[in-house]
Amino acid sequence: ALLERLPPRTAPPPVAEPSPAAPAVPAAAPGVPAGPRAQLPRPALPDTYNGDHTSGEHFLQSCLTYIHLSRDAFDSDALKIAWVLSYMKARQASTYALHVLWHLGGVGSFTNWAAFEKDFWAEFFPIDPAKSAALALCNREQYGQGKRMLDKYIDSFQALVEQAAYPDGLQLCLTFWDGLHSVRFC
Repeated sequence: ALLERLPPRTAPPPVAEPSPAAPAVPAAAPGVPAGPRAQLPRPALPDTYNGDHTSGEHFLQSCLTYIHLSRDAFDSDALKIAWVLSYMKARQASTYALHVLWHLGGVGSFTNWAAFEKDFWAEFFPIDPAKSAALALCNREQYGQGKRMLDKYIDSFQALVEQAAYPDGLQLCLTFWDGLHSVRFC
């Protein structure tokens, strides 16, 4: 009886994540109609970054792509740096962002975007990606198929080979074969 007297439940209004506005298309863009309604679609926002060294390059590239496609929204290097730090919300990345904001004196502690990018590289990129990939290819536990589908194994193996600049040939074939599930012939 009490439940019948309660008002019907309504869904809360959606909360939009604040982001810079979609960039307007310049009037000189060939093949694109000019005018106040001509806008590019919003670029994808980067995922939250946790400081994982294997995905630092992907995170930074995602941020750079967004900044490039929304360049009118980012009128200073300090704004770009603060925006990137706002996506560094977990684990080591969060610690780094807090250190920059509270101990180094904020985003102004970097003289420009290039100084921030250099520091980001030093902090979140592997020291030697080619060497790391080559070492991973020496350890079947790291590169092997495991429980992954074959296409996922092939994709990750190919990425490691490219990063390591591994030479083609018999050794590459043997390494690939060694990483596959053991095959039983009836």
